[in-house]
Amino acid sequence: MAYRLNDLRYQRKKLSPAQLIERLNNSTLDLKFSVGIWYFTPAGGRFHDRYIPEANIKERLEMAAEMAEYGVSGIEAHYPAEVNWENLPLYKKLEKETGIRLVAVPFSHFFDKDFEFGSLSNPNRAVRKKAVDIAVEGIKLVKAAGANVAISWPGMDGYLYSLGTIFPYMWDWFEGGMAEALDEAPGVRVAIEPKPYEPAPNNIYRTTAEGILAAQRIEKRLKNPINRKLLDAGHCLVGLNPEVGHVRMGFEDCAAAYSLVGLEGRLAHTHWNSQPLGNYDQDLNVGAVEWSQAEALLFALKVMGYKEYFGIDINPERMPVLKAVEINTTVLRIMNERINSLPNEKIIECFMRPQDRRGDLELILAGMMRKRA
Repeated sequence: MAYRLNDLRYQRKKLSPAQLIERLNNSTLDLKFSVGIWYFTPAGGRFHDRYIPEANIKERLEMAAEMAEYGVSGIEAHYPAEVNWENLPLYKKLEKETGIRLVAVPFSHFFDKDFEFGSLSNPNRAVRKKAVDIAVEGIKLVKAAGANVAISWPGMDGYLYSLGTIFPYMWDWFEGGMAEALDEAPGVRVAIEPKPYEPAPNNIYRTTAEGILAAQRIEKRLKNPINRKLLDAGHCLVGLNPEVGHVRMGFEDCAAAYSLVGLEGRLAHTHWNSQPLGNYDQDLNVGAVEWSQAEALLFALKVMGYKEYFGIDINPERMPVLKAVEINTTVLRIMNERINSLPNEKIIECFMRPQDRRGDLELILAGMMRKRA
């Protein structure tokens, strides 16, 4: 499958109330599910050994084949740790046999010991060069595989102490390296995944807004004529891949955060799980906690007309991954059905004329709770 830069400009379109009601009443979100190969056999943590035996990439892809029955049509894998030029034929085989294709390629910019002090923002020029090389090859692989997007989760980029951190240097190194990689392999989109902390004590882009600002700054640095032409046409080349857990770790509201990305036409991909507010990153199954956050997010994406993938990003340490994928796809379908049954005219009326509809939205939300019960 040839690479095609998905047109995200639709996300910026503002509808009139009548048009919005028409969309909400007569459309449904296309739940295109993708899964991350990294959590098929979760490793141990700081305080415990792994509970599930390790599996190689071939074995994991055999597991992925069984997920097609739950509606999974995409798989995500880090370059070069999980997908690379040598094993790419295995992913092509999976696509041919099951329809599950490689849709997102995050960079392996965090696990390697060389990235102890960051990847693209590392003070060591040689380490930064290694990180750029990984990004370049990862972007080239996205294009060759016909995937949708490369993903940059800068897990080890960031800082320990505020005093002593030279923030302009840190941001300049990271963004300059990313721009270099994008210009070396032009015409492909990268999505930044912000996170407040962990594993870096303070990640380089802690919030959704910081990720958006970084995307804007990186695009301003692009020089390749292919990239400049796409930017001049209004396309984004640096999008975001917000994750529910990361957003809630940062005390952000999911519907608002994802909508802010869509306002810029930068919502290239989404990651789904659930997360106790402000807690450490838990990657729980969707709906396990904060069900209402997930439903509100789905409603916001329906308002936007979101067309991209719903990436399930979980850590099923204590259950078979197939069971976890079944749970998450089932829950998201249930939520989507509930969103489709909402009285949209009344909801829009509550927003447009709050002075005349005091308490009405609360009754609608109460009705949703009754449906859930």
